[in-house]
Amino acid sequence: MNQKADNIVGIDLGTTFSVVAHLDAAGIPRTVTNAEGDLTTPSVVLFEENEFVVGKEAAKAAALFPDKVAEFAKREMGKPMFSKSFGGQSFPPEVIQSLILEKLKRDAADKIGPITKAVITVPAYFNEPKRRATQDAGRLAGLEVLAVINEPTAAAIAYGVSEGFLNAQGESQRAETILVYDLGGGTFDVSVMRIDGQHYEVIATDGNVMLGGTDWDRCLAKHLVDRFADEHLIDPCQDPSAMSRFMREAEEAKRTLSARSQANVLIEFAGAVMRTTVTRAEFDELTAHLLERTRFTVNKVIKEAGLGWDEITRVLLVGGSTRMPQVGQMLKQQSGRAADRSLSADEAVAHGAALYGKILKSREAGQPESIQVTNVNSHALGVLGVETATGRPRNRVMIPRNSPLPSSHTAQFETHKSGQPNVAVQVVEGGDSSGQNSTMIGKCVVHDLPPGLPAGTPVWVKFQYDADGMLGVAASLPSVGITARLQIRRQNGLSDSALTDWNDKMKEIYSALDLD
Repeated sequence: MNQKADNIVGIDLGTTFSVVAHLDAAGIPRTVTNAEGDLTTPSVVLFEENEFVVGKEAAKAAALFPDKVAEFAKREMGKPMFSKSFGGQSFPPEVIQSLILEKLKRDAADKIGPITKAVITVPAYFNEPKRRATQDAGRLAGLEVLAVINEPTAAAIAYGVSEGFLNAQGESQRAETILVYDLGGGTFDVSVMRIDGQHYEVIATDGNVMLGGTDWDRCLAKHLVDRFADEHLIDPCQDPSAMSRFMREAEEAKRTLSARSQANVLIEFAGAVMRTTVTRAEFDELTAHLLERTRFTVNKVIKEAGLGWDEITRVLLVGGSTRMPQVGQMLKQQSGRAADRSLSADEAVAHGAALYGKILKSREAGQPESIQVTNVNSHALGVLGVETATGRPRNRVMIPRNSPLPSSHTAQFETHKSGQPNVAVQVVEGGDSSGQNSTMIGKCVVHDLPPGLPAGTPVWVKFQYDADGMLGVAASLPSVGITARLQIRRQNGLSDSALTDWNDKMKEIYSALDLD
């Protein structure tokens, strides 16, 4: 066992499966197996009386006790509470994620020694509340989260190292412009990146945090349910346990169809048995609309990057759901070349996160960084104000989506009425021009304006978004010499008191289960 006190792990906290990796003595990323000896751990939690189970056994229990099992918590990050309660207790999604992280940490520590620091990956299209919730989950699991990095970026770093793309000095041997297509169990990301020398530059990114392999499963499960109902005149839809079994069978059939042209399915419900066969062609037809959504996003990202397919030198596949043949076929049709499957679809992201941990460690020690990463913001940042002429809300974009970081912008606004005592600058992320679907991430307020200040007094607002994820907002009224400043750093999504309360609850649970 490696007993290093400064173990830094990379964690791919996935919607359906999670992975932990570290760097061995030679600096090579290695996946750390869990207590069951597996490379991946199902991101599933089973809540039983006075205890919980995480991983494979919890996943097995989902079909029998769906009301006791938490799945797909990653999709609910940023919400106040998980959609299901257990034993009369409601949990924030980050608490459920922390239980998964705690198992990952504990199992890995048994193999490589104590773990206190981690780099955790998230979909590139995660917004700030979801990223904050991920940090909170790490903290609740007893981890110092050094960074929350985008999954496609982590995969690109892993690619550069694993393929010998970097020399001994950490520099790439040739410039590449790669498209990373990341289709996991519950989320989807596309990023276009340029790798040149030691520099990894994200040019454009997009995605959907509610699209992943489980949606393919759901389509096939519905098809199987319809067949069952037609054959036996019994509708399983009202039975949660039955629907969970249909989902499991659909997932298994999907996996089979990634290797074979057809899959045999056997399902029993309410004393009736259905034996049926699903072909790959049927599956592809059932799920064509899902694949089309990814194709649309891929082409959108390439357009936003200002590139054509002829300028993409490699298409890199990441995420377990890219094993479906339809994915590779679609990308070959679009790009004219076979997609690169050289990375482990399951392990690449965690490996890249572990490598990024080394970068952060070198930076902290004042050592030269082997890799430099330039990112973009996946969501626009703006000011939510009011149109003077119409009185309607308006989202004034300050830093557009896919802007290289660091980035800054200054714009002029005006006070709305005479004698206004203060000016509040509402900082939002995403949304349309009217502010619909935007997320409030902070407010910069200029207080104590002088009496009698006329309407239409200029207010200058400056956004400064640094590469480390800190947004600085300054609002100033030059005519009266007043300025207010706001620093928006990725703080905890839960309040300090809520975090403390949940921390105490987690400690009690771990103590009762002898998991200290």
